[in-house]
Amino acid sequence: MMADIVKELIESGVHFGHRASRWNPKMAPYIYARKNQVHIVDIRETVRGLLRAKKYLKQVAEGGSLILFVGTKRQASGIVEREALRAGMSFITERWLGGTLTNFRTIRDRLTRLEELEALRSSDDINSYSKKMQSSLNREYRKMYRNLNGIRNMNRLPECVVVVDPNKERNAIREATKMGIATIALTDTDCDPDIVDLPIPGNDDGLRSIEAIISHLADAVIEGKTGQPVDREAVIAARIAAQTAAAEQAAEETAALAAAEAAAAPIVVAEEAPAEEAPAEEAPATGAAVASTAACAAAC
Repeated sequence: MMADIVKELIESGVHFGHRASRWNPKMAPYIYARKNQVHIVDIRETVRGLLRAKKYLKQVAEGGSLILFVGTKRQASGIVEREALRAGMSFITERWLGGTLTNFRTIRDRLTRLEELEALRSSDDINSYSKKMQSSLNREYRKMYRNLNGIRNMNRLPECVVVVDPNKERNAIREATKMGIATIALTDTDCDPDIVDLPIPGNDDGLRSIEAIISHLADAVIEGKTGQPVDREAVIAARIAAQTAAAEQAAEETAALAAAEAAAAPIVVAEEAPAEEAPAEEAPATGAAVASTAACAAAC
């Protein structure tokens, strides 16, 4: 099993760090070497950190406590949302709202407001408002849904916060630390591991690296909740199938768009092609020009 984990992590590129010029010296114990001016993370430290984090998350899930997954950077948002949903936990992938943990009562009030707006939009009562007011309410709803939908079921503070890139999610870690909430983070070579309780040294920019680490952590949560081991091969197979289906759908959409553009091109050309200009007629010779020509002919 250990060999399988190491193989998966290496194939996912977890060991690729940042350029050496960007490193944080506190990450020195987790760095194996430097190659082509890029730091290579010690995969043994990655496995050690991952196993510690999985053990802790499993214990937290067994006790029925909540876990919050946070990943607002572009590379991480989709993966974090998918894996958090698979584990049945809350997530934040858009923007960390100040006070999410330290002022949780206000956040709960905003969630109540979100539910009110949803109820209003699903009923006919919204038609009693003016068009301008409806537009304002819809904007408010979209903004609140985008920022709060992932934590709408978080009815109490979490026991642990899992983040991708502690540099990016520094506010989340700061609030969690202030509230005595444990933190786990995928920590690259440019980060400070001391601000996190359980750092997992590794590449926090690569899609495959983030996916490998976060899916392992989600597996630990599921195992803690169900008491049953997760079939890792089935998880990977399902992920590959989903990626293949998404790629095929994207290819079909691209082909359909290209075909539509190709079909519309002749029509556009026909409509927009400028009319050919008729050749200009020669202007009739004036009397002076005729006389000049005759004089020239006589002289010759």
